[in-house]
Amino acid sequence: MIGFMRVGFGAPPPTRLDAQRVYLRPGRRGDWRAWIRLREQSRDFLIPWEPTWPPDALSRSLFLRRLARQADDWRRDQGYAFLILRRPDDVLVGGIGLTNIRRGVAQSASVGYWLGRDHTGQGFMTEALSCAVSFAFRQLSLHRVEASCLPTNEASKAVLKRVGFIEEGFARGFLRINGRWCDHLQFAVLRDDFDYEPVGVTPQRAWQRRRP
Repeated sequence: MIGFMRVGFGAPPPTRLDAQRVYLRPGRRGDWRAWIRLREQSRDFLIPWEPTWPPDALSRSLFLRRLARQADDWRRDQGYAFLILRRPDDVLVGGIGLTNIRRGVAQSASVGYWLGRDHTGQGFMTEALSCAVSFAFRQLSLHRVEASCLPTNEASKAVLKRVGFIEEGFARGFLRINGRWCDHLQFAVLRDDFDYEPVGVTPQRAWQRRRP
């Protein structure tokens, strides 16, 4: 479990996870222009795989509400959201998050992610997902990370398998995607199965690992 120290009102603790070509960090208020621009450029690419976009999906106010909710999730140990940025030019390429944290006898979480259209096919998500799962196991002391994807999403299935996720089952009408209830494939990876060490983790002592 993560101990949380307030490092600024409404902000998660400053954390950075480095891979070879990308790094992960929590979103900041100043990221809103880059986030909106990338989502707008990738709208047609993302919509088939995501919940229905609200009317204000590309507004600054929605982005700031997301940040506030994500900061609260960090504080409550309920979720850990990151932006994915390219090294070394700090270009925003996507996002990834650990959600639905279950402690007690489960010690598990779900992971979800998205990538801008122009940044696909370059291995960025494989690195980002590996970083996020490593964070879940090494810093959050979780035992299991789960993921789901549409059966037709070949790119997502390939990324999950490259990182070490095992396909475990099929869930009917599992999530409402783009306005309709969709079947999903279920994947998971266990801490004992996972072998990945990111380039670096820089928590700036803002949180510390504790036994669950």
